[in-house]
Amino acid sequence: MNSSVGNSARLLWAGLRALLVLTLVCGVIYPLAVTGVAQGLMPGRANGSEVSANGKVVGSELIGQRYDLPLKKGQETAAPDLKWFQPRPSNGLGTNSVNTQYSLILSGATNRSGDNEELIDWVTTAKAAVVKDNSVPGHPVHPSQVPADAVTSSASGLDPDISPAYADLQVNRVAARNHLDTAQVRKLVDQHTDGRILGFVGEPRVNVLQLNIALRGLVSGTGTR
Repeated sequence: MNSSVGNSARLLWAGLRALLVLTLVCGVIYPLAVTGVAQGLMPGRANGSEVSANGKVVGSELIGQRYDLPLKKGQETAAPDLKWFQPRPSNGLGTNSVNTQYSLILSGATNRSGDNEELIDWVTTAKAAVVKDNSVPGHPVHPSQVPADAVTSSASGLDPDISPAYADLQVNRVAARNHLDTAQVRKLVDQHTDGRILGFVGEPRVNVLQLNIALRGLVSGTGTR
């Protein structure tokens, strides 16, 4: 009987020691080591790839933002502020109280098939809006010029990038709204176009937040002309 109790006590003590050691290693030492390495080698990515402008954090390179006008009385959805480059649609996602970023409460794809009537209606409506918003005197936009990412959301609905084709489509409108030379704005897009990763992975892309920060600098006279 005493031997059985002693064996049980030794097993419990061994289990407790294992628990304490594993808790220390896995719950304290390992997280601190990983955090230290991340902060030392890639602090920007470790802290959420934050983007700053004028000394203030204005967003993340990894999460898209909306650029809308203040919500008017009676409106359910704010109208886009057309002096800025616009991101991809984010169907099913709203904006925060100051209309500066996508809501993170919900993210996901529309999950509709290509022949779904609701999706076709979304795309048709979005394409008409893109054509209308980006057509300026002397530079009309034809529906065939509208790229897919201008009328569809990404799988997450939070894509921070747009295609160079969609950015280029917006150049004339952005230039006109900000009273800038079209060549200046197009040069800005070229400067903020990233190629394929390692030369072959993914597609060329333009980060909308970074582009609009540069645009703000150009409008205020502090950017590169």
